[in-house]
Amino acid sequence: MIGRLRGVLAEVGEADCLIDCAGVGYVVSCGARTLGRLPAPGDEATVHVHSQWSEDAGPRLYGFLTRDERRAFTTLLAIQGVGPKAALAVLDVLPPGELAGAVAREDKAAVARANGVGPKLALRIVTELKGKPLGDVSFAPTAPGVHVEIAPPPPSLTGEAVSALLGLGVAEVNARRAVDQALIRLGEAAELPAVIRAALQELGR
Repeated sequence: MIGRLRGVLAEVGEADCLIDCAGVGYVVSCGARTLGRLPAPGDEATVHVHSQWSEDAGPRLYGFLTRDERRAFTTLLAIQGVGPKAALAVLDVLPPGELAGAVAREDKAAVARANGVGPKLALRIVTELKGKPLGDVSFAPTAPGVHVEIAPPPPSLTGEAVSALLGLGVAEVNARRAVDQALIRLGEAAELPAVIRAALQELGR
């Protein structure tokens, strides 16, 4: 089973990429957020891989830039009705930390923003993820009849920049991709106005 690939990024498509590892090209399916954060074709890339096998399609590889993203993906796949496409869509709009926060708040609407995820499936995801680890964060279920107020996590630089772009009418997937690219250029220490400007430049390319 393949767990990680490191090689030259040969191609980037709309839903996958091709990584050349010592002359062998691996097609890796990825979400839009992951594809937007990959290096330029010709540069070295490392992706954490979830391998899946089916009799109809044979082997299929799903790639992520962090172990937390891969772990969240496999956790989502364990939920009835959530296939690879839906799991990738959820992680496109809610990275692991934000997904954990949405689960803690029982924010079904946030999960339902994912392409192809309706209200019923969003409710199932929020319900079944309670108490399960999502990367470095997990939320234990409370005892029956006990209500615990969970404060939402503080806004991240990424979240604030994405929200600003959403306010300008940018689609969420495009906003996240542009912000991720801006942060790669500027670094996590960059201030919010600079990140927004850089993200707008990415959208204009």
